[in-house]
Amino acid sequence: MAGLIALCAGFVLDFCVGDPRWLYHPICAIGNWIAFLEKKLRKIFPKTPSGEKIAGVFLVILVLLFSAGIPLAVLILLYRWNFWAGLVVETFWCYQLLAMKSLKTESMKVYEALHGGTLDDGRKAVSMIVGRDTQELSEEGVVKAAVETVAENTSDGVIAPMFYMAIGSVPLMFLYKGINTMDSMVGYKNDKYLYFGRCAAKLDDLANYLPSRISGCLMTAASYLAGLDGKNAKKIFLRDRRNHASPNSAQTESVMAGALDVQLAGNACYFGKLYEKPTIGDAIRPIEQEDIPRANRLMYVTSFLGVILFALARWAVLQIF
Repeated sequence: MAGLIALCAGFVLDFCVGDPRWLYHPICAIGNWIAFLEKKLRKIFPKTPSGEKIAGVFLVILVLLFSAGIPLAVLILLYRWNFWAGLVVETFWCYQLLAMKSLKTESMKVYEALHGGTLDDGRKAVSMIVGRDTQELSEEGVVKAAVETVAENTSDGVIAPMFYMAIGSVPLMFLYKGINTMDSMVGYKNDKYLYFGRCAAKLDDLANYLPSRISGCLMTAASYLAGLDGKNAKKIFLRDRRNHASPNSAQTESVMAGALDVQLAGNACYFGKLYEKPTIGDAIRPIEQEDIPRANRLMYVTSFLGVILFALARWAVLQIF
C-alpha cells in the first residue's frame, strides 16, 4: 500500500512542481557513477572488441547494484525505523524519477525560442534535449526533433518509470533509470561505444520492450481524449511502430505522428555522421511550431491514463494478496 500511495503522490508532485534546478537529482549521481566506472574499466580491460564487451558487462552489473541497492537499503532501514519516514522518502524519490513536467518545460523552451527568437535560438534549445547534431537543422527539423523527444520520453520518462514503480516500488524504478541512463551515455553505435556500450543498449531495449508498447496503446487512447486525430494515430501505430532501428522508439513516435497528422523520423546526423532512417507517419500536413504544445498535451493525457492504470493494477494485486 505504501508503494501505491507513493506512486500517486509522486505523480501529483511531479505534475505540480516538476524538477527545480536547485534540487540535486539522483540521476546525476547515477550519471557520475557511470562516468567514473567507464574511465576505470577502460583502463583495466584491453582495448579490443572482446575486452570492451566484457568491460561493458561489468559496467552494467556495477551500475545496477548502485542504482537499486542504495535506495533499497535506505528504504528498508527507514521503514523499519518509522513507516511515515519511509513513505515520505519513497514518495519524494518517485516524484524525482518522473519527468512529465520537466519534459514539457524543456520542450516548450524550443517552442518559445522559435516563437519569440531566431532559428539559431531554436537549434540551441533543442540541442539540450536531443542527441543528434542540431547545427544545420531547419525550423521544421527543430520542431520535429522536439516532438519526437516528447513522444519517446513519454515512455522513457513517465510511463516506464511508473510501470516499474507499480510492480516493484522505488528500488525497481531506480533500477530502470540506471539502465536508461547507461543507454543515454554509452549506448551509441559509434567507434567509441560500439562494443563497450552494447550490453547497456541491449538491456535498455529489453527493459523498455513492454513499457513502450503499453505507452503506445495508452497514447493511442489519449489521442482521442486530447482532441487529436485518434483514428489516424491508431492506423500509423499499427503500420509504423517498427520503423526504427530500436524495437521500442517507434512505438510512441508512430502514435504521435498519426495523432498530429505529420511525418516524423527520417535521416538524422549524429556526431557528424548521417544515419539513414525510415520515416514514420504520413505528411498529411507540414509540421509546425504549434505541434510542440500539441505533443505535450498528448503526453499529459497519456501520463494521466498511465497513473490510473498502474494505480488500479497495484490496488487489484493488493486485494488478491
